[in-house]
Amino acid sequence: MKFYLQCWTVAVLAGSLQALLGGEISGKVKLQGTPPPEMTINEAEATCGKFMTKKPLKTRHYVVGADQGLANVFVYIKSGAPKTPPSGEGAVLDQANCEYVPYVMGAQAGQKFKIKNSDPAMHNVHATPKVNAEFNFAQPLKDQVNEKAFDKPEVTVRMKCDVHPWMFAYIGVTEHPYFAVTDKDGNFKIAGVPDGKYTVEAFHVKTHTAKGQGVSKEIDVKGSTTAEFTVEIPAAP
Repeated sequence: MKFYLQCWTVAVLAGSLQALLGGEISGKVKLQGTPPPEMTINEAEATCGKFMTKKPLKTRHYVVGADQGLANVFVYIKSGAPKTPPSGEGAVLDQANCEYVPYVMGAQAGQKFKIKNSDPAMHNVHATPKVNAEFNFAQPLKDQVNEKAFDKPEVTVRMKCDVHPWMFAYIGVTEHPYFAVTDKDGNFKIAGVPDGKYTVEAFHVKTHTAKGQGVSKEIDVKGSTTAEFTVEIPAAP
């Protein structure tokens, strides 16, 4: 009887821990089709060549890794997730080697995130949202850091540098923390997701911005759940 009670207690605690931590959605985003070759940004080396450590600088429209895995895809719960107040520090959007790093990132609505200039050159941080308030300021100093936040959900907000016109980044803003960005091989993991039914979207800025929507799936999360998405190269106009 004592052994039974101990096992029952362990099972209850394990279940409570699972409920507290939530499950996860993991998987892969693949690219279907052959993307155009990336372009070398000659203007970057002419302007920033004195301190650049990565040469040549190229566009990052389609970063494809192993097994056609597509990087820089913003994967998030589009509907069904509860609105959750932000907690903890947001991500850092850096300007290094005359490009934004990361190219794609996520933030919660109302969550402060840092924008940093790691280059010994002036950059200009210009947010061009369609829903949130626009901002535009200079960062003339190396290691300068400013904090910003977006109040409303928006996928995605484009960031640009008016000094260096090839510099872009994109921020997916949601009402909850259930989002991820695919790695170099297209893999992603969204942790801490409560069990339930959700619409999950994979949004790639190059293929989906014109349509304003990504590839969506209905997913029933019960503990650990896997999902795969396929993004297609847009047809030529």
